Amino acid sequence: MSQSAAFAGLWSSLPTPLTPWVLDVIQSLGHTQMTPVQASTIPLFMQHKDVVVEAVTGSGKTLAFVIPILERLIRRDARLRRNEVGALVISPTRELATQIHSVFSLFLNAQPDNSTSKESENGEGSPPSPADTECLGAGFPLPLLLISSDKSSPAQDIQRFLSTGADIIIGTPGRMEEFLIGKGKTVVSVKELEVLVLDEADRLLDLGFQAALTRIITHIPKQRRTGLFSATMTDADALSELVRVGLRNPARIVVKVQSKRTNGTKSGTLQETQVIEERRIPAGLQNFYINCLPSEKLVQLTRIIKQESSSHHAPHFIVYFATCACVDYFYRILSTLLPSNVQLHSLHGHLPPAARTRALSAFSSTLSSSSSPSVLLATDVAARGLDIPHVDVVVQFDPPSDSKAFSHRCGRTARAGRNGKAYALLVGREIEYIDFLSVRKIPIKQHPYILADGSKAPETDYPSTEDDVVNTFISQIRQTVMTDRALHDKAVKAFVSFVRAYSKHEASYIFRIKDLDLIGVAKSFGLLRLPRMPELKDRDKSRWEGAELDWDSYCYADKAQEAKRIEEDSKKAVVKHDSETRAAKRKRNAAWSQKADDKEDKDKRRTQKARKRQWLKSQNVVSGDAKGALQTGRAKLEESGGEDDWDELAREERLAKKLRKGAVSQKEFDQEFGDL
Repeated sequence: MSQSAAFAGLWSSLPTPLTPWVLDVIQSLGHTQMTPVQASTIPLFMQHKDVVVEAVTGSGKTLAFVIPILERLIRRDARLRRNEVGALVISPTRELATQIHSVFSLFLNAQPDNSTSKESENGEGSPPSPADTECLGAGFPLPLLLISSDKSSPAQDIQRFLSTGADIIIGTPGRMEEFLIGKGKTVVSVKELEVLVLDEADRLLDLGFQAALTRIITHIPKQRRTGLFSATMTDADALSELVRVGLRNPARIVVKVQSKRTNGTKSGTLQETQVIEERRIPAGLQNFYINCLPSEKLVQLTRIIKQESSSHHAPHFIVYFATCACVDYFYRILSTLLPSNVQLHSLHGHLPPAARTRALSAFSSTLSSSSSPSVLLATDVAARGLDIPHVDVVVQFDPPSDSKAFSHRCGRTARAGRNGKAYALLVGREIEYIDFLSVRKIPIKQHPYILADGSKAPETDYPSTEDDVVNTFISQIRQTVMTDRALHDKAVKAFVSFVRAYSKHEASYIFRIKDLDLIGVAKSFGLLRLPRMPELKDRDKSRWEGAELDWDSYCYADKAQEAKRIEEDSKKAVVKHDSETRAAKRKRNAAWSQKADDKEDKDKRRTQKARKRQWLKSQNVVSGDAKGALQTGRAKLEESGGEDDWDELAREERLAKKLRKGAVSQKEFDQEFGDL
């Protein structure tokens, strides 16, 4: 298969020449030529056209809207006032918003010093004060970033906007709405707004921001340019968005990646036939899947990291999990299963904003090598838009619940014409996901199972026996978990969250919870014991061996948490003792006549049940014929005058069935038939 990076001409070939200092920054970044999406989008966006852009990840979409925004603001006849906004960029996650802000800052920090400063509040064209100059920097002010943060509130956002006089505002929908319509409604002016950009537009809708976006769009002027950008925007999505956001006669730009595949020589000739294939992943990406048992997924993950770092000198990895709890748990566990030189980082949506920023920055800036690789464990919060430099390998430990996220995850590597690899770990009937991906134009090839020595196992449809290393992994994980009861809590939480997420998969006809080997999944988590949950109720537990552990002495490493556990256990013991004491007291204090009546009822029911068992035994009834036999028996008893006895037994059977289904409590059953 032949693939090559696509370019679409020099920057100097644009119909409208770029401002010199903007072009200098582009060239300093090493972008000597435009990508197809940039060559198609920039001229239209600069010529007063609304655009809907769909292109694969890593194709240069960010510059496709950054450059037009800068050029439109530079070419304005009059500079914006201090409280006026020129451009809004809305993204679904704070990480993506931060990245876009850094790109704008890179350009604006490079502008020449002799640019005209923004008009001050003292009057049009009046020279800026020394304080203004310090805030605004050289010429155009730096962009303003609006994201949730421990150090910033909506009120502080307004203060920062007034002090810096930012023309370009980048943020997440909730913070942007508060800035424009909430606390900033009487302060921030959008009358001169030039451009609105919705980056990862489909994800904005998927996350439930439709109402917030509608309010923002209603608030800003209609005379503006609007751009929608994403890597996965289906026709249905695009049509609904066009209607909703009110794009005016938009241009639809779809940039496709194609590859040539050779089918071999024709019979009797030396000619080769080539097939052009469209793909929704970068051209330089090698996309693989490994078929394994659920209990072997963690084994395969560690072997992928070891093999790619040692044999292919890959220093940067991203591993995607289904839930935040899974990321949190495996971040604590993987360090015991991987070599000590591997650096682990954790990123998910439940981390505080500051911790998320630190994790992403640490992974991006860490000086890694094949001898000391860096591994980022993440959820889909790191799947879209993030341009993390030099990611070599992406591993999808759990396939995403949203099928569109598959290509976004893969797209964190092989960006901007570089090469990269992606692996997906599939178990059982999940192999049918391959056909689903091919329909979505995501080509993927099978990679043989990786053995302990790094070699490849013979290609088979499905592994029949469990890897010998699985039990070793379980022992290692359990040894770590036994050091702190908090790790056991995290393990159970991660397992339960994974099962819940799996049961809600969009491709539910493939990812069916009843077909998943949950005992094997529990092994891969290294659980000490199985949690009580409905999904495990009817599973075969013969392959499960829990850890031998004194649960009463199993304690938390944190002293405060351990003291709380001991206190709660003491309260439970007191409550249980009090309950048993009250029950015994009620039994002792019952009247003699009541005890006699209870004994008589007990003897009567025992006799009735014995008669039923004896009759069924005499009829040689098997379980499958019991219903018919009982009907026959009842008819005979009616003839002999024993109908009341049979009704009592039937009532007991019905109540027992309700007890098994949970329709009545054990206490209610015992009140009636507890003696039997």
